[in-house]
Amino acid sequence: MDVLLYLGGIVFMLIGLGLSIGLHEVGHLLPAKLFGVRVGQYMIGFGPRLWSKRIGETEYGFKLLPLGGFISMSGMYPASTAAGPAKGLFRALVQDARSANDETIAAGAEDRVFYRLPVWKRVIVMLGGPLMNLILAVVIFTVLVSGIGVQQGTTTIASVNECVLPAGSTATECAADDPATPAAEAGIRPGDVLVSVGGQSVSTFAEATAIVQAAPGKTLDLVVRRDGAEKTLSITPVEAERTITDASGQPVLGDDGEPVVKDVGYVGMGAQMGFVQQPFSAGPQMAGDTVARVGSMILTLPVRIWDVGVSLVTGGERDPNGPLSVVGVGRLAGEVAATDAPVLNRFSVLLSLLGSLNVALFVFNLIPLLPLDGGHVVVALWDGIRRAWAKLFRRPPPAPVDATRLVPLTVVVATLLIAMGAVLLLADVFNPVKLFGG
Repeated sequence: MDVLLYLGGIVFMLIGLGLSIGLHEVGHLLPAKLFGVRVGQYMIGFGPRLWSKRIGETEYGFKLLPLGGFISMSGMYPASTAAGPAKGLFRALVQDARSANDETIAAGAEDRVFYRLPVWKRVIVMLGGPLMNLILAVVIFTVLVSGIGVQQGTTTIASVNECVLPAGSTATECAADDPATPAAEAGIRPGDVLVSVGGQSVSTFAEATAIVQAAPGKTLDLVVRRDGAEKTLSITPVEAERTITDASGQPVLGDDGEPVVKDVGYVGMGAQMGFVQQPFSAGPQMAGDTVARVGSMILTLPVRIWDVGVSLVTGGERDPNGPLSVVGVGRLAGEVAATDAPVLNRFSVLLSLLGSLNVALFVFNLIPLLPLDGGHVVVALWDGIRRAWAKLFRRPPPAPVDATRLVPLTVVVATLLIAMGAVLLLADVFNPVKLFGG
């Protein structure tokens, strides 16, 4: 059964990845067709063709390796002029790129080429793919936090401590001289549902905790719902040294990475954990926070890849927040699906992984280097700057930017990306990140 669940998690992530790639390419395809560009192919995957069908002038299909996708737009670059045999490796690469580009320009459709579009339309076409991933991430995170909810303490009481113990104590039983907790003295019982604390209505345990922690030594009216009826109790929090926790019950860490401990009001009751639905603004906010986190990772990607390579050679522990290959994401999805936890908890983590994957696709494709979408945006903007400069000084419009000249640099970038991908793939096979140890 565990094996089937593990495989199910991998399949879920593969389907999600395929959908993410497909929608990314749709983000390029729709504006390209809207602006009249001839699109010859829309393909998911690379390598040998598995299936395809031509609809109109566009061939739609799937290829063997589901590691990406592409659309083939007519005339990404200006048509080349006749030239003799190229000498040298880089010149040969440039000429091959120009020849391949020329083949996309169909006879009679010379005016339906990408490079002739106004700059703003070219930017929209190239940003359409990454933006589609960002939109998908926002939708996923909104479903996650507003539809399913965030797991945190609810207003239902799960436990009441009998006595006040020092913070960090490992004692499991109360001594005779240990003072009783205010919750026990007030008569709070497991199963009670908090309605209000100190006259303030509460909808989460975190809200109740904040009121209690801010009122050491003050008597508070505490209204609970018990057996369908509301009951008012009086409770006086004692001042105690306690570890500060967030809404999900996790310790808040200080600048030194250690849990924050403060003297606060304490009553000695614990909450049942449950999924608490958040406002619709929480989904976009979560996506934005993830964009910032992934962006920071991209800025330090070479260092992180180096660390992954070192851990691969030495067998050291991987950073759980570090970069992963598709294999690594699949393995994590399998671990999550096979773990011993409620189905909704597992599904929530899988959705979170898929949302983060789409954010990674969004941020990574914005890197301003060819062959990535951000590189094509830079080329279009540079073309626009040259044209604006010429117009400002009343000069003839310059020839369109011929990005095939950048093919040698593109090859170098692509080679580095492949090398980094290979390091991550090997590390995810031989020294994978493990969520649950072992």
